[in-house]
Amino acid sequence: MGILSWGTLLGLLFLSWKVPFAVAIFIVLYDLFWFLKTVYLFFHLRYSFRQMKRNIGINWIEQIQHESLHWEHIHHLMVLPIYKESYTVIRETIESLSQTNYPTKKIFILLAPEERGGMRGDVERVRDEFSHLFGGFLVVEHPANLPGELPGKGSNETYAVRRAIPEMIEPSGIPIEHFIVSVFDIDTRPGKEYFGILTHAYCVAPHPDRSSYQPIPVFTSNIYKVPIVARLIGFSSTFWQLMQQARPEQLVTFSSHSMPLKALQEIGFWHTDIVSEDSRIFFQCFEHFKGDWRVVPLLYPVYMDLVEGETVFSALKNLYKQQRRWAWGIENVPYVLRNFWKSKVIPVRKKIFWTFTLLDGFYSWATSSFIIFLFGFLPNAIGGPLFHQTVTSYNLPKITGFIINLSTIGIITSAFLSVQLLPPKDKTKHKWYEVLYYLAQWMLVPFTFIFFSAIPALESQTRMMLGGRFKLGFWVTPKAGQEDKNDS
Repeated sequence: MGILSWGTLLGLLFLSWKVPFAVAIFIVLYDLFWFLKTVYLFFHLRYSFRQMKRNIGINWIEQIQHESLHWEHIHHLMVLPIYKESYTVIRETIESLSQTNYPTKKIFILLAPEERGGMRGDVERVRDEFSHLFGGFLVVEHPANLPGELPGKGSNETYAVRRAIPEMIEPSGIPIEHFIVSVFDIDTRPGKEYFGILTHAYCVAPHPDRSSYQPIPVFTSNIYKVPIVARLIGFSSTFWQLMQQARPEQLVTFSSHSMPLKALQEIGFWHTDIVSEDSRIFFQCFEHFKGDWRVVPLLYPVYMDLVEGETVFSALKNLYKQQRRWAWGIENVPYVLRNFWKSKVIPVRKKIFWTFTLLDGFYSWATSSFIIFLFGFLPNAIGGPLFHQTVTSYNLPKITGFIINLSTIGIITSAFLSVQLLPPKDKTKHKWYEVLYYLAQWMLVPFTFIFFSAIPALESQTRMMLGGRFKLGFWVTPKAGQEDKNDS
């Protein structure tokens, strides 16, 4: 993948010098393709946004009862990995779960602190305060330096759930088949109806035990404490997930997600030696169940923090590292190519679909922003005097500029939707000039996408290509009030 991305960028640079006319035609067609794709995704975004707003306003327990669904047997295991978060963050999350519109005795809490984080005392303090409110409450500390493990969420979650089944689930007398397991970061706050809509989705899904369930991550919990660039990346991530939920055939689990506990046990839990456990678990299930696995979109928000730092510079540095870690999902490509294609039972059309979807996604992530926002100038910049005398040279910036300006329809739409997602500031409505400020920040999209999306993606692909000591470990996103103390 790194060779493909670098080959494209360096190839366009070389060809702009040697055959600028051909590159000019390619760039015009590429920009036109992305304009049409922007229009296509715009309708998906609008649809999902309306559905999410609608779902927020529904009492899902009442909806389940109104539809006479058989749901009383369903219980939830909430897994919350912890690494150096403060007592306040942990307590506020558990308190919010205790206030959910769902019978809390059907919710089992599994707190999974890292031994190297030194948080066990604070975690047990929270357990002692809230354990009586839930059906079960267990603290499992993940030991440091276990053989064959990469320190990170995958190894943490696997160790915790393996322990929780004999120590909490089985003693409860509730069959493991009746549990849905959800994995959230400790600072993630689901809406009050999350367990209700998840239960409803499970009850009505055509294949409930062969499905993952994906909410929409909304990065607004600390939005007023972070730089503009971090806000733009957060909104862009939210909008991308909204678009994907409107086309579930391409949906892969991301960050917070849920799935049947029995299926998780059957596949052997999360891999313990990778970084991108949230997306890998989908491909593990897809392989194990011979292509009979899908992601059900919940179209319901869970509220998450954006990256912070002690200074603006450190916040931007942390943002870059977070994007690089997300882009390290490239490690799923060799997994899919190796395991899917050697399978004799996964349908060929599904092998082709997921191979193309993954390759196209990571390739576009690393290259499209460069081609759209920068490379339109290359033929005129280095194409030589003969090309400068052509009509193509004269019209190229006009044509590409016109197409990009048309594409700003999508940016403008995103800007107005982002304002609707803003939480109240100090419990008051936003003043008109504040709204204008939040709209104007979207003018930084080209800069943001190049430096905090395309470049970290290209770095991740380069590291994967080089391998060895260049591979990334699991980088823990610094939370509020924390500074980046670990590097890869």
